[in-house]
Amino acid sequence: MFHRLPLVPLAALGLAAPLLAACAGSGPQLPSASYSSSTIAPSEEYTIGPLDEITIHVWRNPELSADKVRVRPDGRLTIPLVQDIPAVGKTATQLQEYIAAELSKYIEQPIVSVIVNVPEGNFTQQVRVIGATEKPASLPFRANMTVLDAMIAVGGLNEFAAGNRAKLIRLDRESGKQVEYRLRLSDLIRRGDASANVMLMPGDTIIIPESRF
Repeated sequence: MFHRLPLVPLAALGLAAPLLAACAGSGPQLPSASYSSSTIAPSEEYTIGPLDEITIHVWRNPELSADKVRVRPDGRLTIPLVQDIPAVGKTATQLQEYIAAELSKYIEQPIVSVIVNVPEGNFTQQVRVIGATEKPASLPFRANMTVLDAMIAVGGLNEFAAGNRAKLIRLDRESGKQVEYRLRLSDLIRRGDASANVMLMPGDTIIIPESRF
């Protein structure tokens, strides 16, 4: 004897689909990146890290300047007259003020400028992309950097990537805790869904798992 199954309204099925899709990922989702020119803003001030390449110019004193000098792994650097300058953790402005104060012991009212040529060592100013991508990497953060920018830099998803199960790990500076956000990389890269593109912040980590199948 057969029992008639209750009919499920089509509207209910329609409501269930988004719920099932939401279950596919984990964590909250970030708002889509805006391409409006009015939203373009500078990034936070860059702080110098180990192995950064910088140029120090002392006005009217070229013999005291240093071109393309590397910050040592211990976080310090040396220029003529000033030894073991603590550079790591300082902005370019803070470093030039420090150097000017030290040089003032030898010359009158030194004017110093500091330029970061190649940022290398400060992980808090980088974006890391790991997992199922063509070339996992740590990328220097730049103003208005998006997930799409990062994925282009690492060559996109590999053939085994489960892009819509990707995660973005971000440090909440107020609470000091890491927050996990859901990313839809397959929708972004393979389907061209611009709503899946989000803004990045310095220190973000993108984790891309492989498909279970």
